[in-house]
Amino acid sequence: MTNLDIAQQAEMRPITSVAHDAGLGPNDFEPLGTYKAKIKPEAVVSLGAVKRGKLILVSAVSPTPAGEGKSTVTVGLSQGLQKIGKLAVPAIREPALGPIFGVKGGACGGGYSQVLPMEDINLFFTGDFPAITAAHNLLSAILDAHIHFGNELEIDTRSVMWPRTIDMNDRALREIIVGMGSGNGVLREDGFVITPASEIMAILCLSTSLSDLKERLGSIVVARSRKKEPIYARDLKAHGAMTALLASAIRPNIVQTMEGGLAFVHGGPFGNIAHGCSSILGTKCALGLADYTVTEAGFGSDLGAEKFLNILCPRLGYGPDAIVLVATIRALQHHGGGDLAIGVGNLKRHIRHLQSYGPPVVVAINRRAEDSLEDHDALIEMCAEIGVQAITCNPWGGGGEGCTELARVVAEMAETPSTFTPLYSPTQSFEEKILAIVLKAHGGVTVELSDKAKKTLEWLKKKGFDNLPVCVAKTQYSLTDNASLINAPEGFTLHVRDIRLSAGAGFLVAVCGDIMLMPGLGKTPTAFQIDVDESGKITGLF
Repeated sequence: MTNLDIAQQAEMRPITSVAHDAGLGPNDFEPLGTYKAKIKPEAVVSLGAVKRGKLILVSAVSPTPAGEGKSTVTVGLSQGLQKIGKLAVPAIREPALGPIFGVKGGACGGGYSQVLPMEDINLFFTGDFPAITAAHNLLSAILDAHIHFGNELEIDTRSVMWPRTIDMNDRALREIIVGMGSGNGVLREDGFVITPASEIMAILCLSTSLSDLKERLGSIVVARSRKKEPIYARDLKAHGAMTALLASAIRPNIVQTMEGGLAFVHGGPFGNIAHGCSSILGTKCALGLADYTVTEAGFGSDLGAEKFLNILCPRLGYGPDAIVLVATIRALQHHGGGDLAIGVGNLKRHIRHLQSYGPPVVVAINRRAEDSLEDHDALIEMCAEIGVQAITCNPWGGGGEGCTELARVVAEMAETPSTFTPLYSPTQSFEEKILAIVLKAHGGVTVELSDKAKKTLEWLKKKGFDNLPVCVAKTQYSLTDNASLINAPEGFTLHVRDIRLSAGAGFLVAVCGDIMLMPGLGKTPTAFQIDVDESGKITGLF
């Protein structure tokens, strides 16, 4: 059966009952239909005021194109913790339409470890992504209108940094010309990024309140003036209206797991081109409510986990209490050219990276139907040889019951006090920060900046932006910026072709290799499989 088949057979509970069982009162949330709701502003404040529970981060090895099941393990682990008597809540990202209609499919977990209602969550959900897209494009429209009507701020149209956005894979929009034709504005180059790569998405996920959101939106740098001064969204008087569009979207969403437990699903930045984590507010609300909050970060630990630990955690005020590293036999055999023992090199690199932060690390071997018991036993033994415990789990086929052994180990680890130290300090330079990432998270030796990146960095230093955290945008398929270099390459250089300022989000994006901020559809995208019948029943989602 497919994920959708399993999800459509599930007996969902009203969200009011799910929320009540998790400790939420009727004044803490606003139902949006029968099965989903948004946390009310007052409850966001009260829940986020105290960290009650333990924070568990789920990451993974470098993935295959199909993914290795981080979201599935995240949901399954939370259900497993529930099975052993703990109040546990997953906090995951919202799916984006690009992957759903492209290659990867939805992002609700899989099998008997999903969040529901699967169709709603994958397709528009509570309207957060459309609101983020609208707020982003409102700023684009205001910017071009300002230039058209006299350009009082003396914006250099050759130095506009603010693209447009759409939540769809569309390569034709990567580079465009706007303002063509009489009376249609000033002719200039422009382009689109996909909504999960929008700075608005990052800002929403990193904001701690509505006022913080408005302040961050105002701090977006959209362009440079003819005197090379930064032009902010607040200079264009855009941030108030943008905040109004996002006033509902900033409130965390609640749904349910396959086994009827509460789940937070909020925000959706990509891990390979953005910071790859669900919202701070959703995480804090879950931590204020449950004994354990299980959250995942996009792609391998060199991407989403690195950003979670070095960008999000300093703003959250604490690190995770335990880290789960998901591995599959399929992925490790892929990295080893069919040889599991060779492919374990990739796993070891990720383990070494995650252990450098301080919290305990456990490997979750995500069982797949085609796996052999011999391979699982061999991998468990290999992990034991390097001093790391590995547990086989079966979230897809077994739900919470398939993750109880993992849950017991994680709970024990999380209860053991540990320290947390990021890879770099806020006072270090851009060059020092990105080198620390390459050395400690990727396993490389040095960083090379293109002439364009060097020129941008020179301006950033002059304007005081160079002290921000670094968000590396690169391929997810390799620890390097070259997707073909799999497993655990040695002695490599990270090539930074561009540096993009996200002043509102509060980080610098280092664009590496040939990574695109706007993906494209393949020849036979997943969209070809998706349909709906006369009764409104959707088919083809996975």
